[in-house]
Amino acid sequence: MRLIQFTASNGWRGHEQKIIYLYEAFEAEGYVEDQWIVCPVDSEINRVASEKGMNVIPFEYKSEYSLSYAKTFKKIAQENKASVIFIHSSKAHTLAVLAAFIFGLKVPLVLCRTLIKRVDTNVFRKWKYNYEGIKKIICVSQPVVESLKFAVKDHSRFTVIGSVTDIDKFQKQKANGLLHDEFNIPKSQKLIGNIAEFTGFKDHYTWIDTAEILIKEHNINAKFILVGKGSLEQDIRNYVDKKGIAKHIIFTGFRRDVPEILPELDLFLFTSNNEPTGGVLLESYACRVPIVAADAGGIAEVIVDGETGILAEVGNPKDFAKKVILLLNDTELQEKFTKNGYDYLVNNFTKKVIAKKMYDELSKHQRL
Repeated sequence: MRLIQFTASNGWRGHEQKIIYLYEAFEAEGYVEDQWIVCPVDSEINRVASEKGMNVIPFEYKSEYSLSYAKTFKKIAQENKASVIFIHSSKAHTLAVLAAFIFGLKVPLVLCRTLIKRVDTNVFRKWKYNYEGIKKIICVSQPVVESLKFAVKDHSRFTVIGSVTDIDKFQKQKANGLLHDEFNIPKSQKLIGNIAEFTGFKDHYTWIDTAEILIKEHNINAKFILVGKGSLEQDIRNYVDKKGIAKHIIFTGFRRDVPEILPELDLFLFTSNNEPTGGVLLESYACRVPIVAADAGGIAEVIVDGETGILAEVGNPKDFAKKVILLLNDTELQEKFTKNGYDYLVNNFTKKVIAKKMYDELSKHQRL
């Protein structure tokens, strides 16, 4: 297989990390004869992939409707004799379809979809999702499939392949006081945290409401750690100030040392209300951190309620707080969840497992 992974995303979230993981696994398992990542020149994935010595073909992104780049992309695929193109973003989807429809790109297209979002909002979107050159739509969870069914006529195009994480990257499984030392937190205080972009569906408001209940009603001896950045960060900071709990909440900003800081948490609290799966939950499994998460989107495909973690009612801070207290006060339950969670990760969501599933699907559609 000669594979092109194509994205027009500038950011760095779980999907971009997934591209890197798949590239590494495809190479390690010998699934590809050659492979490339096509991405914007100023993107984080370009930086990461280049630092890792991967084959990267960067481009100046101007518009998803750029006919000049659609033509160039066709040329890239031809010159590298690509046998399949794996598309990872909506804008790349548009460019690849234009390259095929207008300029005659003949390489089969496979789309990877990780968002729970309807796409039947206009005629063009529906057309590009139904374009005959899209041979398969690989979704990260069944709720993602359900959100696309309104637009895609042929439901046999769908398949579900879950999230992926790299257990070798997350080898630290015991706290060593890193966050306590960095933020001068007394060793007696537990750490309850979340790692997420400050964006709407992550529902930091419910997270803060839960923290408020734990602080004011349960007098919990803990600090609350929020890792990440995003457009809503200042709004959340203002919300914390309004509630008068600022001294209990720590905003760390974006961190590149997540494998080091995640195991420092005594509990991972995840309140996202529309999550495709939640790759950070898999990372918590890897680091053996017990989880309380919202029963939303595809999270139930990652958290087995009562076996690998606890699910709470979406948007209900009282339910979250109740389950946080339950888990923090039950050491045996914590041990059960962290053991079962790690085993569940190893059996279902490692790079090797997911790469094999992806390869099997991509190879069905490659141009021979």
